[in-house]
Amino acid sequence: MVLLGVVFLLSGQTLAGNVEMVIRHAVTGQRGTNVTVLPKQTLPEVQGAALSQAQIKALAEDIKVDALSQLLVASAIAIGVMVLFACAVGWWVAGRVLRPLHTITARARRMSAHNIHERLALTGPPDELRALADTFDDLLDRLDRAFTSQRRFVANASHELRTPLAVERAIIQVRLADTQVRTDLLAANRRLDRLLDGLLTLARSDHGLPERVPVDLAAVATRVVTEALATPPPDAPVVRGSVHADSLVVPGDEVLLTQLVDNLVRNAMLYNTPDGWFTVTITGNTLTVANSGPAVPQNTVDVLFEPFQRAHRHTNHGGAGLGLAIARAITNAHDGIITAIPRAQGGLDVVVTMPESTVD
Repeated sequence: MVLLGVVFLLSGQTLAGNVEMVIRHAVTGQRGTNVTVLPKQTLPEVQGAALSQAQIKALAEDIKVDALSQLLVASAIAIGVMVLFACAVGWWVAGRVLRPLHTITARARRMSAHNIHERLALTGPPDELRALADTFDDLLDRLDRAFTSQRRFVANASHELRTPLAVERAIIQVRLADTQVRTDLLAANRRLDRLLDGLLTLARSDHGLPERVPVDLAAVATRVVTEALATPPPDAPVVRGSVHADSLVVPGDEVLLTQLVDNLVRNAMLYNTPDGWFTVTITGNTLTVANSGPAVPQNTVDVLFEPFQRAHRHTNHGGAGLGLAIARAITNAHDGIITAIPRAQGGLDVVVTMPESTVD
C-alpha cells in the first residue's frame, strides 16, 4: 500500500508540473522571459498612436484563444505520456507485488505426498503474502506429521502382526491332524500374510524412494512372467502368457518394480477366463499388461485402484484387493502414471508410463 501511495503521489506531481509548465509557456512565451505571446495575426502597426480600448480587448481575446489552444494540445500530449507512464509503472509494481503470490502458487502445485517435507520459506517484508506463506508452511507441517504417523502405524502394525502369523502357521502345520481343516487354516494364514505384505509395500511406496538405481524393466518383466506361469496364483484359471519387451532402463527400486509387474501379471491371470491369455508389452517408456476376461464397466475402472476394492470382480480368489492399489503406489513413487482401459472384447489393458529416462 505504501508503494502504491508513493507511485500515485509521484504521478500527480508530474502531471501538475506538466500542466504548470504548459500554462507558463502559453502565457509568457519562452521559459525565463516576460515577453507576451501574440497571436499569429497581429494588429496593424500603429505608429505614434496608443491602442484603442477595443483593440486592446481584441488583442487580449486573441491571446486567450491562442493560449487555450496551446494548453489543449500540450495537455493531450501530457495525458498520453502519463497514461503510458502509469501503465508501465503499474505493470512493474503489480509484478513486484504479485511475484511472491506466483511463487506460492507454483510451489503449492508441486506439493505431493512425496515432497511434503519441502516448505515455501518465503522471504521478504512481514506483509499479508508473507503471513499467507507462513500459514501454508504450518499446514504442511501438520500434514507431514499426519502422513508420517500413518505410515509409521501401518509399517509397525504389519511388522508386529507378522510374528504371530508365523507362529500360528507353524502350529497349524505341526499339530493339526485334520488335513482339510489344516489346509483351510493355512490358506487363511497365507491370505493374512499377503495382506500384511501389501500394507508394507504401500507404506514403503508412499514414503518415496530414498535412492534410485538403474533397473532393466524388460528383464524384470520376463522374469516375472516366467515365474508366474511356472507357479500360477491359487484358483487362477489356466491361461497363456507372453512377453514382448524392448529394452527399458529406469531409475528406481528393483524390488518395488518387480512387485509392480508381478501384481499386474497375477491380476491378469486371476481375473481371466479359462484358456484365456495375457501379454506384457514394453515399448518406449510404456509398459502394458493386457488380458482377456470378463467385461469391465468403464465407470468402475477408477475404483479398481482403491485399496480393498474389487468393483465388479469376483471375490473367491482370496485376494485382499490391494494389487492395483499397490501398483499405483509404486508407479507414483517412480514418478510414473498408471491407467486402466477396458477392452471391448472383455478384459483390461493396464498401462504404466514411466518418465523419460536419463539412464544410459
